[in-house]
Amino acid sequence: MSPKSIGSSIGSRLAPAKTGLFRHSIAWFLAVVAFLFIATPWIEMLPDGHWIASIIVTLSLVAAVFAVGGSWIHTGTAVILVTPVVIGWWLQHHRSTGFPFVMFSGSLLAFISYVISRFIAFILKAPKVNSEVLSAGIVTYLMMAVWWSTAYTLVGLLVPNSFGGLPAHVHRLYGFNALYFSVITLTTVGYGEIIPLSTSARMLAMMEALCGTLYVAVFVARLVSLNTSLSPVVHGGIQPNPDPRPEDVP
Repeated sequence: MSPKSIGSSIGSRLAPAKTGLFRHSIAWFLAVVAFLFIATPWIEMLPDGHWIASIIVTLSLVAAVFAVGGSWIHTGTAVILVTPVVIGWWLQHHRSTGFPFVMFSGSLLAFISYVISRFIAFILKAPKVNSEVLSAGIVTYLMMAVWWSTAYTLVGLLVPNSFGGLPAHVHRLYGFNALYFSVITLTTVGYGEIIPLSTSARMLAMMEALCGTLYVAVFVARLVSLNTSLSPVVHGGIQPNPDPRPEDVP
């Protein structure tokens, strides 16, 4: 193999994985989601907190479209999926009951599923570890928590008394309480103050705990695999082919 072909092969391996409409789109999306996680409990305490929450959620959804874009197919699919979510959110303003909320929750679950699938595909196809790959891995974990919290809210609406241990003034799991229960279940912490009671709720909690554990293991294994496969190039320069194939011999 000629030095030129070796250099082009290594260059293709080291070429950064691409996704998103703009550079560092995933990192920006991670920042917005992280802010949403931190600000949600405080926003709910404000008199007009639902308006502020709607603005932040809308920004998060737009940032998600930018993060999973890159081609007209992916961008168009994301726009189609996110449109009913944005419309539904602004129409209901945390109205967590009734058929409109069921439609909104279903649309949100579909959109988050698409976002997660795009990030996982990006991580699996990435040729090397960079900031975007790390950001995609972290934000995927956070979006999994949002997906399950939405599912818990939907189950709480369709199956009454699915959760126990809720605060006295709360009759159903939704909002920050749903996100809190989702995060502690995803991380397998399980403090136990909120308890799934119905079969559907227990099934969701069981699946989330399994997905959270398996995702971390697979993600770490993927990072180690990428770093190991590039170690001869990064640390030792261009190494000779120890077992040349017939087509490699000039």
